[in-house]
Amino acid sequence: MGLLDTLKAKLAPAKDKVGDLAQQHGGKIEHGLDKAARTVDSKTKGKYSSQIATGTGKAKHALDRLAHKEGDEGGGTTPPATF
Repeated sequence: MGLLDTLKAKLAPAKDKVGDLAQQHGGKIEHGLDKAARTVDSKTKGKYSSQIATGTGKAKHALDRLAHKEGDEGGGTTPPATF
C-alpha cells in the first residue's frame, strides 16, 4: 500500500464526519459565508465584488459537494452570491 493509499484510508472517516456536519449545518455555513462576503465587500468598498462573489460561489459549491446534495451532481453552476 502506497503513501497516498494510507493517507486516504486514514482520512476517510474525517471526510464522512465533515460531510455529515455539512448536511446538518449547511444553511448556517452558507449564511456565514454570505455575511463574511458582505463584510469584506463593504471593507473594500466594492473594489473586489466580483472576486468575492466568485469565491463565495465556489465555497458554496464545495459545501454542496461535501454534503452530497442531490441535483448538483451534474456539474451545474452555483448562482452568484448576493450581497
